[in-house]
Amino acid sequence: MSRSWRLPTGPSPLVRSGSGALSDLGAAARERGVRRALITSDPGIAAAGITGRARASLEKAGVLVKVFSDFAENPTESDVARAAEAAGAMRADSLVGVGGGSSLDVAKGAGFLLAGGGRMEDYRGYDKCPQPLPPLIGVPTTAGTGSEAQSYALISRDRDHQKLACGAPSAMFRDVILDPALLPSAPAEVIAATGFDSIAHAVETAVTSGRTDESVGLSHRAFALLSRAFPLVTAGPATATAWEEIQRGAFLAGAAIERSMLGAAHACANPLTRRFDVAHGRALAITLPRVVRWNASSAGEAYRDLLRAAGIAPGDDPADALASRLDAWIAMAALPRDFAGERLQVRDLPALAEEASTEWTGRFNPRPFDAAGALAVYRSAVA
Repeated sequence: MSRSWRLPTGPSPLVRSGSGALSDLGAAARERGVRRALITSDPGIAAAGITGRARASLEKAGVLVKVFSDFAENPTESDVARAAEAAGAMRADSLVGVGGGSSLDVAKGAGFLLAGGGRMEDYRGYDKCPQPLPPLIGVPTTAGTGSEAQSYALISRDRDHQKLACGAPSAMFRDVILDPALLPSAPAEVIAATGFDSIAHAVETAVTSGRTDESVGLSHRAFALLSRAFPLVTAGPATATAWEEIQRGAFLAGAAIERSMLGAAHACANPLTRRFDVAHGRALAITLPRVVRWNASSAGEAYRDLLRAAGIAPGDDPADALASRLDAWIAMAALPRDFAGERLQVRDLPALAEEASTEWTGRFNPRPFDAAGALAVYRSAVA
């Protein structure tokens, strides 16, 4: 049986959580007065049978449903435009994202275009949509991006694959279904990469220059949950409790981003994904431990508090203790520890560093971050 809850402070969806919570999707839509819904869900989720179950729950509640799956792993402006066109053609009054971060972001992006028209680039930044988005419902099937807890959509610009962060108060999902029973259906490499993404969110939000007492509390709670669950869901034995904890931890870390922001690890990871197609979580496995060590002089005490919140002894050098723990999890999950096996060459690093220095998240890093800092991080990852 699922239970309903919200975060006690700040913006939050109404969350229905628990094994089997997917069956509550129709009830959630009915309570919002939804009559016609477009589901955005990638083909892999459909093949696992999850999209069909979501559709059945909605249809049982009397909702007319169509499914849109024509989008990339890193959805683009064109992907979102096609989703909005499909939603408009069926006169959808709601969008339901079922899947990983790409499915959730496409639902949000289509909501922007339905509400305000134009292109996604018109909404870059925050609160630039003239009308509220239609009601959005999120059903994450991976524990990673935290998009289900945020009021932003991340969409790649067509011409250069630059990430457009488009936010609005109504881009926060009205309802979120957290069903931990959906998570084990993902491939092992996806579970590892998305799980590490959520760990990176907890680590970075805990130390940014924009952190608040509220965000730090969320970061600490998320890290404690993820520290227990990540080794179990990647190396076993994965109990039902572990799946529930990693899903809840990912949600809390996503909520921390909403209140804090991210840092240099994400700034360094994004160009690796954009230019060399390194999956986001795998890119973070390369960059996060190195950024933690690079931040030691500016964030050591904040790292100490984070470790203590998870019951991990910080020792005399908390940055090194945290980075070492991250390294151990990376090895356990068979994630990359350096650039060995990736397509980039040493000569690519300066250009990557210049790109990383322009990433928005780098502005919130606790240690001032520039191209020289990015280059130092990248060079330390050369095998």
